[in-house]
Amino acid sequence: MNGRERILSALAGEPVDSLPFMPITMMFAADFVGKPYVAYVKDHRVLVEGQLRTAEAFDIDFVSGISDPAREAADCGAAVEFYDHQPPALLETHALLRETTALTSLRAPDPLGGGRMTDRVQAMALFGERLRGEKLIEGWIEGPCAEGADLRGINTLMMDFYTEPAFVRDLFAFAVELGLRFAKAQLEAGADLIGIGDAAASLVSPDTYNEFIWPFEKQLVDGIHAMGGLTRLHICGNTSGITVPMARLGCAIVDLDYPVDMAAARNAMGPDQMLLGNMDPVKVLRNGSPEDVERILTQCHSAASPRYIAGAGCEVPRDTPHANLHAMRAYARAHNSVISES
Repeated sequence: MNGRERILSALAGEPVDSLPFMPITMMFAADFVGKPYVAYVKDHRVLVEGQLRTAEAFDIDFVSGISDPAREAADCGAAVEFYDHQPPALLETHALLRETTALTSLRAPDPLGGGRMTDRVQAMALFGERLRGEKLIEGWIEGPCAEGADLRGINTLMMDFYTEPAFVRDLFAFAVELGLRFAKAQLEAGADLIGIGDAAASLVSPDTYNEFIWPFEKQLVDGIHAMGGLTRLHICGNTSGITVPMARLGCAIVDLDYPVDMAAARNAMGPDQMLLGNMDPVKVLRNGSPEDVERILTQCHSAASPRYIAGAGCEVPRDTPHANLHAMRAYARAHNSVISES
């Protein structure tokens, strides 16, 4: 079974030869091919080379276009600062939507208009040319809360939930429109699955999530499914209070970060949701030993069984020992979906 077949079969509930292995690699991949991170985020050819070589070296089942959260916002006109060896940052003091009235004149940019979104779409096409179906291709978009924070400023948005609720809903509706356009372009270029990064959603209360964020995430997920794409939800941080509504989104894969109790999440989300994670990427994967990695991954697998994909809670840190990533891969290859059968 190749990587793409393994992931798709697992998601379809069909037998697989081993656990799918889907760790997020970004700065790690850039370092692996000896490129500054600014090149990785600005040139799809560097990103593709980093992903392909990392996936080959560590037997990873997929490749991804994820690099930073500033692609859509940059094409909208947001101020973005680039750094040689770190992800780009949105400048909150110069937020594009400092004034709420600016939203009325903002239009969703064309993902094929030659900007940073186009670069990611080009990565999907190049992945397809190079891989020829060997590994699953993952595109990436920002979720409504994350994109709203990118355009408005995260601190201002947190206040807007209380002071400007109508504006927040209009902002999230714009983010969904933008996200669906970007997802469609990536799917048409060759992506199999669209990752949805909505990290800011972990910062609000469950009530705020259910009232303001979930309905727009649901529109985004349903829209991608209607295009024929699969979805992967990635919300960094502690999502323990919103696991039930996250499961109701209907995503093919839900990532769980390390603060979440995996067994409690499985109980809350039911047996059918495919879960990914949730090893501590720093304490265990970066700073631990291969034996630590195997031990914690065994615990994650046991708690999440029977529908589980091996991976860390978030991005693989850039200076993670190669032996530790190999230990994750070795565990995945030695085990199947149901831990009692391994």
